[in-house]
Amino acid sequence: MLVDQKKFREMIKIYKALGEPTRLSIIRLLAVYKELSCTEIAEQLKMGTNGSTLSHHLKKLADCGLLELRKEGTYHLYRLQLEVLQHYAPRAID
Repeated sequence: MLVDQKKFREMIKIYKALGEPTRLSIIRLLAVYKELSCTEIAEQLKMGTNGSTLSHHLKKLADCGLLELRKEGTYHLYRLQLEVLQHYAPRAID
């Protein structure tokens, strides 16, 4: 079965995002906590990286449709798009 080019590029973007260990850790964390701010994610992951690095990872995950961003005041809250993850990588959160 052939996949159209748009779908193929979408798949590549998602798998590249999931192939990075920090991003996969973020996905697994959000599978447990459902919705977290950038600060909460950094605390849970005990990240030694700066905020811009974490923001970069979150943007990559959001750009490919794996995360949904919701703004509440000055907070940016992230939520896993479970249906997208289950479609492309159902075992990612086992």
